[in-house]
Amino acid sequence: MTVLEALEDDSCSARGTKVAGSSSPKVSKFKGQTCIKKHMSPYKLISSLFSCLLGKRKASLSSKGKENHLIKCFSYEEISNATNNFHSDNIVGRGGYSEVYRGDLPDGTAIAVKRLANDNKDETKEKEFLTELGIIGHVCHPNTATLVGCCIENGLYLIFNFSEKGTLASALHGKTSASLDWPMRYKIALGVARGLHYLHKCCKHRIIHRDIKASNVLLGLDYEPQISDFGLAKWLPNKWTHHAVIPIEGTFGYLAPEYFMHGIVDEKIDVFAFGVLLLEIITGRRPVDSSKQSLLLWAKPLMESGNITELADPKLKGKYDEDEMHRTVLTACYCVRQSAVWRPSMSEVLKLLMTGHDSDVQKSWRMPKFTFDELDDYSRVFGYEVPFEEEIL
Repeated sequence: MTVLEALEDDSCSARGTKVAGSSSPKVSKFKGQTCIKKHMSPYKLISSLFSCLLGKRKASLSSKGKENHLIKCFSYEEISNATNNFHSDNIVGRGGYSEVYRGDLPDGTAIAVKRLANDNKDETKEKEFLTELGIIGHVCHPNTATLVGCCIENGLYLIFNFSEKGTLASALHGKTSASLDWPMRYKIALGVARGLHYLHKCCKHRIIHRDIKASNVLLGLDYEPQISDFGLAKWLPNKWTHHAVIPIEGTFGYLAPEYFMHGIVDEKIDVFAFGVLLLEIITGRRPVDSSKQSLLLWAKPLMESGNITELADPKLKGKYDEDEMHRTVLTACYCVRQSAVWRPSMSEVLKLLMTGHDSDVQKSWRMPKFTFDELDDYSRVFGYEVPFEEEIL
C-alpha cells in the first residue's frame, strides 16, 4: 500500500465515513487493494509521506527540463528562529486544530508556519493535519497554495510561502485594508474557480476541499488568489459518487444543505460554498453578519429580481463592469441552488463566469427561480443561532 492510499484509507474510514457509488461493494478498495485497517503511527506515516513526496518531486521534470519545486525538510531550529520562537506577536491565523505564524528565513524569504496546536490532544485533528500534508503535497496549480516544506521535530509543522496581501477575508472585511476594486474582485473570483476546477477535474484523485471560504483564499502580491487549508479535504475516487461523513465540519454560512443535514460530500458542496464566496465578493457582506443574518437569505430575492445595484458592495460606488457583474451574479445564483442537481460543475462555472449569457452552458440552464418552499429550506438550514464566524467542531 502506498502512502497516498494509506491516507485515503484514513480519509474513508475516519469519523464514521460511509461511501456511496454506482455499486455497493462489501469491502472498499483502491486500485484493487483492500483498505487496510491497521493503524499506522502518525510519525511513521508523515516520515513515509515526506519521503514519498520528496522522491516524487525530484523525479518530476518540467517541460523545460528544469526540476519542479522541491519540498524541504526544515529543522525545528530553523523554523523556531524564523518565527522568533513562535512568539505570539507572529501569529497571523488560527484554525480548528492549528496556528499559523509569520516567519523570516535568513535569506529574507517570508514564510508561514502552520503548527498543530500544542494543547490539541485530539487524534482526529492529527490525522487531518497529516491529510493536509498528503493532499497539498500532491497539488500544483497557480491558484492553490504551494507547500515549501515541513518539519517533524517537536511536533508537526507545514511551511508555506507567506502571502503579503493576506486573505480575501481581510481584504473584503478588514478595517485597515483598502477596498478591493471590481477588476481585482473579478480576477480573484476567476482564480478561485480555476483552482477548484483543478482540484475537481485535473488531479489524479478528485479532491473535495470542504472549507472554501474567504479566509482560506490567500492573495499574492498581484492579488492572484490561492486556495489554502486542506485540513478538511477529502479524496474522492473516480468510481465513488460521494462520501457520507459524520460529524459535519466546516464553516457556518458556506455549508451546502445536503452536507449540513445529511453529511453528503461531493464536488457540489464546494460549488455551493463558491457561490456564497461569489456573493461575498459581490456584496462585501459576510456569510453571516453580527446580527446573525444570512447573506444567502438576504441576497436571494435581489438575485431573483435582478437588482444588481442593491446587491453590489457600496464600497464599489457603482464602479464595475456591468457585464462581468451580471455574469458573476448569474453564476452565484446557479451555484447556491438548494438542490445539488441544479448546481453547475466547476467546468461550467468557469464558462459562465467568462462568457455568461453567450455560453452554451447558460443556454442549457434556466434562470433560477426560488420557491417559498426552497427559501423555507434555507431558513431551516441557516436560521440557527450560531456563533458569529465560528467553525463547527
